[in-house]
Amino acid sequence: MIEQTTDALEWVQQRGAGSLAEKMGIEFVEFTIERAVARMPVEGNTQPAMLLHGGAYVVLGESLGSMAANLHAGPGRLAVGIEINATHTRSATSGYVTGVCTPVHLGRTLTTHEIAVTDDQGRRCSTIRITNLIKELSNRPEA
Repeated sequence: MIEQTTDALEWVQQRGAGSLAEKMGIEFVEFTIERAVARMPVEGNTQPAMLLHGGAYVVLGESLGSMAANLHAGPGRLAVGIEINATHTRSATSGYVTGVCTPVHLGRTLTTHEIAVTDDQGRRCSTIRITNLIKELSNRPEA
């Protein structure tokens, strides 16, 4: 398992968070099992009213929570999301939003993370909770 902050941050930066996260401009800035942080620009991720799209908050939260769960899972295992919810409490209209992901539960087969998303002024805009199932990777061919 990756222990040091710089090793884990390098791991997530090299692995990437997927093409959707890249298109949305998500950038990981801190990454450990205890705390993962990423930011995303508001510009380019808005709804017609020029507010950050609610789904964009969820993409940021799922990107953080899933990557953190995979770090916890370790080699030979894969964490996959099985439930996610979000409560939006403020609208971001410019700048960046930052998600801070912390574990609620880190088990052998399930993880739950909370992601608090704030705007540039530090005001909470959304709270996301994601649960991931950890599966063993199989070497057997697909049927």
